[in-house]
Amino acid sequence: MQTEERGFHTTRRRFIGTMGAVGASLYMAGSPQRSQSAAPDKLETLALNGGPKAVTAQPENPTKWPLYGEEEVQAVSELIRNPNYEPVAQFEEAWKAYHDCPHAKAHCNGTSALTSMLFTLQLPARSEVLVADYSTWFPVVPMRFFDLVPVFVDVNPRTMNIDVEDCKRRLSGKTRAIMPVHWWGLPCDMDDIETFAKEHGLEVVEDASHAHGARVQGKLVGKWGRMAGFSMQSTKPLPSIEGGVGMYKSQEDFELATTYGNYDLPKTFPEDSPYRKYQGTALGSKLRIHPVSAILARIQLKTLDARSHAIASQVRRLNERLIQLPGLSEQYARPDMKRAYYSSNMLFFDEAKAGMSRSTAVQALKAEGVEANEYSWTLLHTHPVFKEAQWWRHMPTLPAEGSVPGCDEANRRALTLPLFTSEQPELVDQYIAAFEKVWAHREKLSGV
Repeated sequence: MQTEERGFHTTRRRFIGTMGAVGASLYMAGSPQRSQSAAPDKLETLALNGGPKAVTAQPENPTKWPLYGEEEVQAVSELIRNPNYEPVAQFEEAWKAYHDCPHAKAHCNGTSALTSMLFTLQLPARSEVLVADYSTWFPVVPMRFFDLVPVFVDVNPRTMNIDVEDCKRRLSGKTRAIMPVHWWGLPCDMDDIETFAKEHGLEVVEDASHAHGARVQGKLVGKWGRMAGFSMQSTKPLPSIEGGVGMYKSQEDFELATTYGNYDLPKTFPEDSPYRKYQGTALGSKLRIHPVSAILARIQLKTLDARSHAIASQVRRLNERLIQLPGLSEQYARPDMKRAYYSSNMLFFDEAKAGMSRSTAVQALKAEGVEANEYSWTLLHTHPVFKEAQWWRHMPTLPAEGSVPGCDEANRRALTLPLFTSEQPELVDQYIAAFEKVWAHREKLSGV
């Protein structure tokens, strides 16, 4: 689906028309609350050069995560007094109700969920799976256990998500599946991916570990592909300290995935299930989630949408101001998407438009008290494990030098800000002031 970048040009014209082209980016001395119509005085000295910091608020742990409360404490305490595995089934039922899906299996972590899904595909040896190069190893390294071949694909630098056009270029007669990762909580273009997959007979396996509760066209991530895996590690939008869950549309996929990692559950399958006979042995591993993690996940799921909305509201309040500054943008979310925010607030920096280097801007922002960092991801294909034949019966397909320009551009441009997990209006205002102050000095900073 081709769409326009979300109202950027219209928003910018409206903003400049209201505030004035100069007032939009200038932080004036002694007047952070200055009237929009006031004329500029003089620029306040940067903290980098001895001036006062723009960010002076010191709230207690504004990025605290996870956010557990008394309900979690009481439920875990009760489990300790009366140990049992009932919380696992209770969480799975809650997950199915939230997602309106027929089957879910909780695992000890997200990697176990994703590995179970790869096993469940039962693809022939040498089958190729399209994966984003700008991603994590968790669902990719386990492909070696099943004789699958990861094929590394470029990403769209505006989203950091897998590029369907590059998928088309890397398609071969051995391609059997595609694994989109909803990077940093931003959903992939799942409608385009589904269309591409159907045209070429590919299975779609979603890695939704960053994007709990996110939606495309009103449809939750995890419900688009044949199956989906989620992590619930403590940094994730749904944190259970450690845990994962796989989501399945078909009874057979669910039973096969469950049998791979749960020796104690095949007896619960229907009498005619071909997997009942594996009760007591399973087919691979023991991947059961800990009941403490299941308790935390079930309780956190009840308030997932409310927490996500509160965090997103603060991000929007900050970013809608910051992206008016020359050279700053954010991950592009289509108008028909509802994204999640995971771990950090991701921005993009265009040095040519900003008139200064990313490193210089970050240095100046840090001096002002902003927790800003240059962000560069180690591309998957560069890790040793994907280059060493001793670990693979069928070697991964690595991209040629310079053939993933989207990944390279994302690494050149990305920077991160903290994700505030509680209401921080003063801190947000001061971050805005700090950015505007630095941008007001960008002509001088261009020579630094």
